[in-house]
Amino acid sequence: MNGTSFQSDIRYWLRQGNTVNHLLFWNIIVFLGINIIHLIAFLTKQPGPFIWTYDQLAIHAPLSAFILKPWGLITYMFTHEQIFHVLFNMINLYWFGNLFRDFLGNKRVLPLYLLGGIAGGLLYLLSASLFPGYMGYTMIGASAAIMCILVAAATLMPNYEIGLMFLGSVRLKWLALALVLLGLISIPNGNIGGLISHMGGALLGFFYIRILQAGTDLCKPLIWVFDASTRQEQRKADRKFKPKKSPLKVVRKTDDSSQSRLDQLLDKINEKGYNSLSAEEKAWLDKVSKEN
Repeated sequence: MNGTSFQSDIRYWLRQGNTVNHLLFWNIIVFLGINIIHLIAFLTKQPGPFIWTYDQLAIHAPLSAFILKPWGLITYMFTHEQIFHVLFNMINLYWFGNLFRDFLGNKRVLPLYLLGGIAGGLLYLLSASLFPGYMGYTMIGASAAIMCILVAAATLMPNYEIGLMFLGSVRLKWLALALVLLGLISIPNGNIGGLISHMGGALLGFFYIRILQAGTDLCKPLIWVFDASTRQEQRKADRKFKPKKSPLKVVRKTDDSSQSRLDQLLDKINEKGYNSLSAEEKAWLDKVSKEN
């Protein structure tokens, strides 16, 4: 495989419209970037650039330090330094992020990821202020954001079974509960700030689904913001390129109407999840799949 084909594979992977893929990509890019800087610092014995970069990306405690670098509340959830930290987080993001996406749609993935990370970061800052000296002064990692998505998926579909090596099929609710309990009992063993942030993400994921089931979507404002940006970019693209009208008339075949409806339903599933389809739409989709 040459460099061009590798780049083409990456572009294809990112153009699938799957937000989970984009989150994986940026987490890996930041991980590689910060470790390349770390390697250069090690070889040149000049740690300054690495320390500065880490300092800009991490979330800082206590509150007086956080105020000087408030962007850390966002950047910390895309930053990893240790290989097993990023590996474990990315595997969980791939599994549970796509599971969440299948049921609640693509548009909610990034908003909930951000909200979960913010909830974990704020709980970390609160704990650092209430219990100074018990946790570090900086924190990085996507664990809180991913724990939010995991617990949200488990709350939405608690009896959904997934296969685990050596354990067999396990219901999602028991897996989520086990991870939360392991986090709680591990607090005295170190990394208190990170484990507390995990609990913040888990709580946000649980209450998000409960509030959503009551009729309120906490992700809606962020969904609107991101959609507005997309529409603005599309309007700019339309202004830059306006194709001339063809003098030829295009006559659609009768089968095109079925294909058009199929495309619309697939787009709807991609954006809002399979459960957004009506009973009639599900029946029609099932009929078409059997015919093909």
